[in-house]
Amino acid sequence: MSAAETVPVPAAVPRRAAARRRPSTGVLVAGGWLAVVALAALLFPLLPGFDPLHGDFANPAAAPGPGHWLGTDAAGRDVLQRTVAGARASFAVAGLTITVGLLGGGTLGVAAGWFRGPVDKVIGFAADLLMSVPTLILVMIAVSLRGPSLPVIGILIGLFTVPAFTRVVRAVVLSLSERGFVQAARMIGTAPLRILVREVVPHVAPVALTFAFTATTVSIVAEGSLSFLGFGLRPPEPSWGGIIAEGRTTLGSAPWISLAPAAVLCLTVLALNYLGDKLRSKGGRG
Repeated sequence: MSAAETVPVPAAVPRRAAARRRPSTGVLVAGGWLAVVALAALLFPLLPGFDPLHGDFANPAAAPGPGHWLGTDAAGRDVLQRTVAGARASFAVAGLTITVGLLGGGTLGVAAGWFRGPVDKVIGFAADLLMSVPTLILVMIAVSLRGPSLPVIGILIGLFTVPAFTRVVRAVVLSLSERGFVQAARMIGTAPLRILVREVVPHVAPVALTFAFTATTVSIVAEGSLSFLGFGLRPPEPSWGGIIAEGRTTLGSAPWISLAPAAVLCLTVLALNYLGDKLRSKGGRG
Protein backbone atom coordinates (compact mmCIF):
# COMPACT_ATOMS: atom_id res chain seq x y z
CA MET A 1 0.00 0.00 0.00
CA SER A 2 1.38 3.41 -0.97
CA ALA A 3 1.91 6.26 1.46
CA ALA A 4 -0.68 8.37 -0.39
CA GLU A 5 -3.36 5.75 0.26
CA THR A 6 -2.74 5.79 4.01
CA VAL A 7 -3.09 9.56 4.49
CA PRO A 8 -6.94 9.88 4.52
CA VAL A 9 -7.40 7.20 7.20
CA PRO A 10 -5.75 8.97 10.17
CA ALA A 11 -6.90 12.35 8.87
CA ALA A 12 -10.54 11.27 9.20
CA VAL A 13 -10.18 10.74 12.95
CA PRO A 14 -9.47 14.38 13.92
CA ARG A 15 -12.21 15.49 11.52
CA ARG A 16 -14.73 13.31 13.38
CA ALA A 17 -13.44 14.58 16.72
CA ALA A 18 -13.78 18.16 15.52
CA ALA A 19 -17.33 17.45 14.38
CA ARG A 20 -18.17 16.13 17.85
CA ARG A 21 -16.74 19.27 19.45
CA ARG A 22 -18.70 21.59 17.17
CA PRO A 23 -21.66 23.21 19.02
CA SER A 24 -25.08 21.97 18.01
CA THR A 25 -27.58 24.16 16.19
CA GLY A 26 -29.64 24.53 19.36
CA VAL A 27 -26.64 25.74 21.36
CA LEU A 28 -25.76 28.25 18.65
CA VAL A 29 -29.33 29.55 18.49
CA ALA A 30 -29.68 29.81 22.27
CA GLY A 31 -26.28 31.43 22.67
CA GLY A 32 -26.97 33.79 19.77
CA TRP A 33 -30.27 34.89 21.28
CA LEU A 34 -28.68 35.61 24.66
CA ALA A 35 -25.87 37.51 22.94
CA VAL A 36 -28.38 39.64 21.02
CA VAL A 37 -30.36 40.47 24.17
CA ALA A 38 -27.21 41.23 26.16
CA LEU A 39 -25.70 43.42 23.42
CA ALA A 40 -28.97 45.27 22.98
CA ALA A 41 -29.15 45.93 26.72
CA LEU A 42 -25.57 47.22 26.70
CA LEU A 43 -25.45 49.17 23.44
CA PHE A 44 -28.96 50.50 22.79
CA PRO A 45 -28.83 52.99 25.68
CA LEU A 46 -25.73 54.53 24.05
CA LEU A 47 -27.65 55.39 20.88
CA PRO A 48 -28.89 58.97 20.48
CA GLY A 49 -32.58 59.35 21.17
CA PHE A 50 -32.81 56.33 23.46
CA ASP A 51 -35.27 57.27 26.21
CA PRO A 52 -37.63 54.55 27.48
CA LEU A 53 -39.46 57.15 29.60
CA HIS A 54 -40.23 59.54 26.74
CA GLY A 55 -43.84 59.49 25.58
CA ASP A 56 -44.92 60.14 21.98
CA PHE A 57 -48.27 61.68 22.88
CA ALA A 58 -49.25 61.86 19.22
CA ASN A 59 -49.11 58.05 18.96
CA PRO A 60 -50.48 56.42 22.13
CA ALA A 61 -50.90 52.63 21.89
CA ALA A 62 -49.65 52.75 18.28
CA ALA A 63 -49.26 49.45 16.46
CA PRO A 64 -45.77 48.22 15.52
CA GLY A 65 -44.38 50.00 12.49
CA PRO A 66 -41.64 52.37 11.27
CA GLY A 67 -40.48 54.63 14.05
CA HIS A 68 -41.82 52.29 16.74
CA TRP A 69 -40.91 48.78 15.68
CA LEU A 70 -42.71 47.13 18.59
CA GLY A 71 -45.37 49.80 18.92
CA THR A 72 -45.99 52.17 21.82
CA ASP A 73 -47.80 51.80 25.12
CA ALA A 74 -50.80 53.76 26.36
CA ALA A 75 -48.54 56.70 27.26
CA GLY A 76 -46.83 56.72 23.86
CA ARG A 77 -43.57 55.23 25.14
CA ASP A 78 -41.63 53.03 22.75
CA VAL A 79 -42.14 49.35 23.66
CA LEU A 80 -38.84 48.25 22.08
CA GLN A 81 -36.86 50.76 24.12
CA ARG A 82 -38.69 49.82 27.30
CA THR A 83 -38.14 46.12 26.63
CA VAL A 84 -34.41 46.72 26.16
CA ALA A 85 -34.29 48.77 29.35
CA GLY A 86 -36.19 45.98 31.11
CA ALA A 87 -33.47 43.55 30.00
CA ARG A 88 -30.89 45.70 31.80
CA ALA A 89 -32.92 45.46 34.99
CA SER A 90 -33.35 41.68 34.69
CA PHE A 91 -29.66 41.08 33.98
CA ALA A 92 -28.63 43.35 36.85
CA VAL A 93 -30.82 41.35 39.24
CA ALA A 94 -29.48 38.09 37.79
CA GLY A 95 -25.89 39.26 38.24
CA LEU A 96 -26.47 40.13 41.89
CA THR A 97 -28.31 36.86 42.46
CA ILE A 98 -25.52 34.73 41.02
CA THR A 99 -22.85 36.67 42.91
CA VAL A 100 -24.61 36.19 46.24
CA GLY A 101 -25.51 32.56 45.49
CA LEU A 102 -22.05 31.55 44.30
CA LEU A 103 -20.12 33.29 47.06
CA GLY A 104 -22.47 32.39 49.89
CA GLY A 105 -23.60 28.95 48.77
CA GLY A 106 -20.19 27.98 47.40
CA THR A 107 -18.42 28.86 50.63
CA LEU A 108 -20.97 27.08 52.80
CA GLY A 109 -21.06 24.05 50.51
CA VAL A 110 -17.27 23.68 50.57
CA ALA A 111 -17.24 24.02 54.36
CA ALA A 112 -20.04 21.48 54.83
CA GLY A 113 -18.53 18.92 52.47
CA TRP A 114 -14.97 19.31 53.68
CA PHE A 115 -15.34 19.53 57.46
CA ARG A 116 -18.49 17.37 57.77
CA GLY A 117 -19.65 16.49 61.27
CA PRO A 118 -21.19 19.35 63.31
CA VAL A 119 -20.30 21.94 60.65
CA ASP A 120 -22.21 19.98 58.02
CA LYS A 121 -25.21 19.53 60.32
CA VAL A 122 -25.42 23.23 61.22
CA ILE A 123 -25.10 24.37 57.61
CA GLY A 124 -27.59 21.73 56.45
CA PHE A 125 -30.12 22.81 59.07
CA ALA A 126 -29.72 26.48 58.11
CA ALA A 127 -30.15 25.62 54.43
CA ASP A 128 -33.28 23.57 55.10
CA LEU A 129 -34.68 26.37 57.24
CA LEU A 130 -34.13 28.97 54.53
CA MET A 131 -35.62 26.71 51.87
CA SER A 132 -38.78 26.29 53.94
CA VAL A 133 -39.50 30.03 53.82
CA PRO A 134 -41.92 31.19 51.07
CA THR A 135 -39.45 33.17 48.98
CA LEU A 136 -41.64 35.59 47.06
CA ILE A 137 -43.74 36.48 50.11
CA LEU A 138 -40.69 37.29 52.22
CA VAL A 139 -39.11 39.28 49.38
CA MET A 140 -42.34 41.26 48.96
CA ILE A 141 -42.38 42.06 52.68
CA ALA A 142 -38.73 43.13 52.60
CA VAL A 143 -39.25 45.27 49.50
CA SER A 144 -42.24 46.92 51.16
CA LEU A 145 -40.09 47.81 54.17
CA ARG A 146 -36.89 48.76 52.36
CA GLY A 147 -38.33 50.15 49.16
CA PRO A 148 -37.95 48.66 45.67
CA SER A 149 -34.50 48.86 44.10
CA LEU A 150 -32.36 46.56 41.98
CA PRO A 151 -29.75 45.93 44.73
CA VAL A 152 -32.41 45.05 47.30
CA ILE A 153 -34.27 42.72 44.94
CA GLY A 154 -31.11 41.08 43.59
CA ILE A 155 -29.54 40.46 47.00
CA LEU A 156 -32.77 39.12 48.48
CA ILE A 157 -33.35 36.68 45.63
CA GLY A 158 -29.68 35.73 45.83
CA LEU A 159 -30.02 34.84 49.50
CA PHE A 160 -32.71 32.31 48.63
CA THR A 161 -30.47 30.64 46.03
CA VAL A 162 -27.74 30.08 48.64
CA PRO A 163 -29.23 26.78 49.96
CA ALA A 164 -29.40 25.32 46.45
CA PHE A 165 -25.80 26.29 45.68
CA THR A 166 -24.78 24.92 49.08
CA ARG A 167 -26.28 21.50 48.39
CA VAL A 168 -24.81 21.26 44.90
CA VAL A 169 -21.31 22.26 46.01
CA ARG A 170 -21.46 20.07 49.14
CA ALA A 171 -22.29 16.98 47.08
CA VAL A 172 -19.34 17.61 44.76
CA VAL A 173 -16.92 18.23 47.64
CA LEU A 174 -18.06 15.03 49.42
CA SER A 175 -17.34 13.08 46.25
CA LEU A 176 -13.97 14.73 45.66
CA SER A 177 -12.78 14.20 49.22
CA GLU A 178 -12.73 10.44 48.58
CA ARG A 179 -10.85 10.69 45.27
CA GLY A 180 -7.32 9.40 45.03
CA PHE A 181 -5.61 12.68 44.23
CA VAL A 182 -7.12 14.34 47.33
CA GLN A 183 -6.21 11.38 49.55
CA ALA A 184 -2.68 11.43 48.14
CA ALA A 185 -2.32 15.14 48.90
CA ARG A 186 -3.39 14.50 52.48
CA MET A 187 -0.96 11.60 52.88
CA ILE A 188 2.04 13.68 51.87
CA GLY A 189 1.09 16.34 54.42
CA THR A 190 -0.29 19.06 52.17
CA ALA A 191 -2.05 21.80 54.14
CA PRO A 192 -5.87 21.49 54.03
CA LEU A 193 -6.28 25.03 52.69
CA ARG A 194 -3.85 24.29 49.87
CA ILE A 195 -5.74 21.10 49.00
CA LEU A 196 -8.98 23.06 48.87
CA VAL A 197 -7.55 25.79 46.67
CA ARG A 198 -5.47 23.61 44.35
CA GLU A 199 -7.44 20.37 44.15
CA VAL A 200 -11.06 20.83 45.22
CA VAL A 201 -12.17 24.29 44.10
CA PRO A 202 -11.07 23.85 40.44
CA HIS A 203 -13.32 20.76 40.22
CA VAL A 204 -16.21 22.42 42.04
CA ALA A 205 -16.23 25.62 39.96
CA PRO A 206 -17.53 24.10 36.67
CA VAL A 207 -20.43 22.39 38.46
CA ALA A 208 -21.36 25.56 40.37
CA LEU A 209 -21.18 27.67 37.20
CA THR A 210 -23.39 25.18 35.38
CA PHE A 211 -25.96 25.40 38.16
CA ALA A 212 -25.70 29.20 37.86
CA PHE A 213 -27.71 28.96 34.62
CA THR A 214 -30.65 27.57 36.60
CA ALA A 215 -30.26 30.25 39.26
CA THR A 216 -30.22 32.91 36.54
CA THR A 217 -33.55 31.76 35.15
CA VAL A 218 -34.99 31.69 38.68
CA SER A 219 -33.85 35.25 39.32
CA ILE A 220 -35.20 36.58 36.02
CA VAL A 221 -38.58 34.93 36.54
CA ALA A 222 -38.69 36.06 40.19
CA GLU A 223 -37.89 39.66 39.27
CA GLY A 224 -40.52 39.60 36.54
CA SER A 225 -43.07 38.15 38.95
CA LEU A 226 -42.32 40.78 41.60
CA SER A 227 -42.60 43.60 39.06
CA PHE A 228 -45.85 42.16 37.70
CA LEU A 229 -47.27 42.09 41.22
CA GLY A 230 -46.16 45.66 41.88
CA PHE A 231 -43.19 44.87 44.15
CA GLY A 232 -40.46 45.51 41.60
CA LEU A 233 -39.15 48.76 40.21
CA ARG A 234 -41.60 51.59 40.60
CA PRO A 235 -43.26 52.85 37.42
CA PRO A 236 -42.34 54.35 35.06
CA GLU A 237 -38.96 52.59 35.48
CA PRO A 238 -39.12 49.69 33.00
CA SER A 239 -38.82 46.02 33.85
CA TRP A 240 -40.18 43.06 31.93
CA GLY A 241 -42.76 42.16 34.56
CA GLY A 242 -43.79 45.79 35.00
CA ILE A 243 -44.29 46.34 31.27
CA ILE A 244 -46.36 43.15 31.02
CA ALA A 245 -48.49 44.34 33.93
CA GLU A 246 -48.98 47.78 32.36
CA GLY A 247 -50.28 46.24 29.14
CA ARG A 248 -52.70 43.72 30.63
CA THR A 249 -55.56 46.25 30.64
CA THR A 250 -55.18 46.77 26.88
CA LEU A 251 -54.63 43.19 25.75
CA GLY A 252 -57.69 43.33 23.53
CA SER A 253 -56.81 46.57 21.71
CA ALA A 254 -52.99 46.73 22.02
CA PRO A 255 -51.64 43.24 22.76
CA TRP A 256 -48.09 44.15 21.66
CA ILE A 257 -47.52 46.12 24.87
CA SER A 258 -47.48 42.92 26.96
CA LEU A 259 -46.62 40.36 24.31
CA ALA A 260 -43.28 41.90 23.28
CA PRO A 261 -41.61 41.82 26.72
CA ALA A 262 -43.34 38.52 27.54
CA ALA A 263 -41.89 36.92 24.39
CA VAL A 264 -38.39 38.22 25.16
CA LEU A 265 -38.66 37.01 28.75
CA CYS A 266 -39.84 33.54 27.72
CA LEU A 267 -37.20 33.13 24.99
CA THR A 268 -34.42 34.29 27.33
CA VAL A 269 -35.46 31.84 30.05
CA LEU A 270 -35.80 29.06 27.46
CA ALA A 271 -32.31 29.78 26.08
CA LEU A 272 -30.76 29.78 29.55
CA ASN A 273 -32.48 26.51 30.49
CA TYR A 274 -31.40 24.89 27.22
CA LEU A 275 -27.76 25.88 27.64
CA GLY A 276 -27.82 24.79 31.28
CA ASP A 277 -29.21 21.37 30.34
CA LYS A 278 -26.54 20.96 27.63
CA LEU A 279 -23.76 21.84 30.05
CA ARG A 280 -25.12 19.43 32.67
CA SER A 281 -25.42 16.58 30.17
CA LYS A 282 -21.91 17.29 28.88
CA GLY A 283 -20.57 17.24 32.41
CA GLY A 284 -22.37 13.96 33.08
CA ARG A 285 -20.77 12.34 30.03
CA GLY A 286 -17.37 13.64 31.07
